[in-house]
Amino acid sequence: MIRNVSGDILLSKAHAIVHGVAPNDPFSHGLAHSLREAWPAMYKDFRHYCQTRHPECGGLWTWSGAGDTHVVCLFTQEGSYEHGGKAGKASVTNVNRALRALVAEVQKAGFRSIALPRLATGVGGLDWDAVEPLITAHLGSLPIPVII
Repeated sequence: MIRNVSGDILLSKAHAIVHGVAPNDPFSHGLAHSLREAWPAMYKDFRHYCQTRHPECGGLWTWSGAGDTHVVCLFTQEGSYEHGGKAGKASVTNVNRALRALVAEVQKAGFRSIALPRLATGVGGLDWDAVEPLITAHLGSLPIPVII
C-alpha cells in the first residue's frame, strides 16, 4: 500500500527510513544531511562500511540504532573513492536493482512500514516520471505501508 504525503520524512513514524546515496556519500545535502544531523553514529558507521567494503551501486546498507530506529541507504548513485571526489548521478538501472534489494531487506528485517522520498530525484538527478513506476512495481505489493 503506497501513500504519497508531504512533510518531513523524519516525522513519518515509519519503522524504517529509506533514501538514496552514493558509496562514500558525504551526507551533505537534503534528507541525507538531516539523517546525519539526527543520528551522527549512523553516518560514522556508514563511512566505516564504505571504506571497508566498497559497496556496489544497486545494493543497500541498513543501520539500526537505539529505540527501534532503522535507516536503509540505497546505493542509487555512482560513488567516488578518491579523496574529495564527488558522487555521480543516479541511474534507473541502479534504482531498479536497489529497490529489488530493498524488497528482500524489508522481508528479512520484518519492517512494519517504510518511508522514502522521491528517490534519486534530488541530488541523484533523475526525473520522478522515470522513478515512480519502479517504486510502484517493486514496493506496491508489499504488505506494509510505504510512505513517499
